[in-house]
Amino acid sequence: MKVILLERVERLGALGDVVNVKDGFARNFLLPRSKALRATEANLKVFEHQRADIEARNTKAREAAAKSGETLDGTSYVMIRQAGESGQLYGSVSARDVADAVNAEGGKIDRSMVVLDKPIKTLGVHPVRVKLHAEVVLTVNINIARSQDEAERQARGEDVIAAQFEEDQASAAAAAADMLEGGAGQLVEDRDFA
Repeated sequence: MKVILLERVERLGALGDVVNVKDGFARNFLLPRSKALRATEANLKVFEHQRADIEARNTKAREAAAKSGETLDGTSYVMIRQAGESGQLYGSVSARDVADAVNAEGGKIDRSMVVLDKPIKTLGVHPVRVKLHAEVVLTVNINIARSQDEAERQARGEDVIAAQFEEDQASAAAAAADMLEGGAGQLVEDRDFA
């Protein structure tokens, strides 16, 4: 199906481009969301008549999105979640969770603006793209940790999981050394009685 784009669509084209797309994509996404018109002769004439108005509206929306995005770009948000010893979350962090965290701190985004290729399932600091407008994309950092102290350590750049593993290894080595010392002393005591 040929359509006329009414705004820039990622990996498809810019405003005013006539592109050929699959019927389902046009019917289910582009047309209902007013991102495109069917490319009929009547619609082409109407579009050319209204092109200046559409471009002005698009420019105004882009500038408003850019202005509101200035305060959000590069900000960090902490999310406390339960996780296993390996850093794997019990559950996952979705686009809705990211939008709720940003909105709780005073931002204003919808979950549809959050671009996650797949849900976040591990502890750490994860950069997440937020698309405020077709031409305005910014990045926020989501710091997922088990506690506030752990979140602060991750924010400083420390790998919490590796540090915990090293601490566990050191304590296991110390326990083994204590056991060997205590075991050797026990053997000496046993020989004295024999």
